[in-house]
Amino acid sequence: MSEKNASLTIGNDTYELPIYEAAVGPDVIDIGALYKNTNMFTFDPGFTSTASCESAITYIDGDQGVLLHRGYPIDELAEHGDFLETCYLLLYGSLPTAEQKTKFDAQVTNHTMLHDQMTKLFTGFRRDAHPMAIMVGVVGALSAFYHDSTDIADPQQRMIASYRMIAKMPTIAAWAYKYSIGQPFVYPRNDLGYASNFLHMCFAVPAEDYDIDPILARAMDRIFVLHADHEQNASTSTVRLAGSSGANPFACVAAGIACLWGPAHGGANEAALNMLNEIGSVDRIPEFIDRAKDKDDPFRLMGFGHRVYKNYDPRAKIMQKTTHEVLGVLGIKDDPILDIAMELEKIALEDEYFKKRGLYPNIDFYSGITLKALGFPTDMFTVLFSLARTVGWIAQWKEMIEDPQQRIGRPRQLYRGESHRSYVPVDKRG
Repeated sequence: MSEKNASLTIGNDTYELPIYEAAVGPDVIDIGALYKNTNMFTFDPGFTSTASCESAITYIDGDQGVLLHRGYPIDELAEHGDFLETCYLLLYGSLPTAEQKTKFDAQVTNHTMLHDQMTKLFTGFRRDAHPMAIMVGVVGALSAFYHDSTDIADPQQRMIASYRMIAKMPTIAAWAYKYSIGQPFVYPRNDLGYASNFLHMCFAVPAEDYDIDPILARAMDRIFVLHADHEQNASTSTVRLAGSSGANPFACVAAGIACLWGPAHGGANEAALNMLNEIGSVDRIPEFIDRAKDKDDPFRLMGFGHRVYKNYDPRAKIMQKTTHEVLGVLGIKDDPILDIAMELEKIALEDEYFKKRGLYPNIDFYSGITLKALGFPTDMFTVLFSLARTVGWIAQWKEMIEDPQQRIGRPRQLYRGESHRSYVPVDKRG
């Protein structure tokens, strides 16, 4: 129960609204009974000042540059743990013991295969189909192949569906890539780790052996950790909203993938890489910095600043280190794109214009460079984002389903259209 209240005065009437205290971060005012009591709604485009749910999974403090999963800082998880450990943490609320981790890793690994008839689903797409279009279609179709894990009222089926999606998403993503480049599908190998298996499915071919560099596999795993969850963003909110209707988890995640495909959400790293290519060389940076500062110029520095983080993106520091490791292993010492990126970062951290506006490099600034170096084309960047974010979507969906306060989402509106009009026969319309 709330011990504090806020007072809202409308005309001569005053209403008491409960205030609920957060574990960390801003408290919230409960307006659930506002319409009933006042016949009014609140107006909040984008829901940026509205808490749509109660959650214990991820916390972000954008002003301080903090990202916590179940209380653990993202940099510690990415530096010392691995992706499947982070998956366990997001799903169950605590880090696994050695025994729990061994069991969890094995259970996920045993679900990596896709139903054999799904190969026909892939080959039904045009060869030039965007990999994200394939992802939306194939993930949505999982419910047509795995009927034994679509009953959301059954905790056992919810768990199986969760494991299946975490396990099968790398296979789906890798096959979408293989199909787009005209190469045969490579089946998962249960003797490989999560990230190593994914790289093997993406880059191995039947004609020769493929050796997986452990540093590159570690970098891929770290990228997955850094993208695993990010609180109530657009795609996560989409998954929750779809799930609130009782839709099966495969359909909900497909909806999340569709939302993530939008360039304002999941396409930022591709946009950052395109910007670096547009700049072209270090000596052209001052020209583009001046353009970025010119409010009348449509050019914007992509990969700088964040809607949430007004301080340095905590994921960017780990991503920067990962970028250097990958380029070092691959022997890329004098990469012009990286040179531009490093100089831009230096300017952003020192220039008062950027500091005053909180325009620090974010994770997308470095991840595009890293993924390109690993051999992925730009149209695969958002696919990899979807792969990593699946566990966050599933954890949030699972939390919502198990929340006794959960109800179907129904945002309101401020109607500005025509009022009641009577129908006029077509021959009498002027």
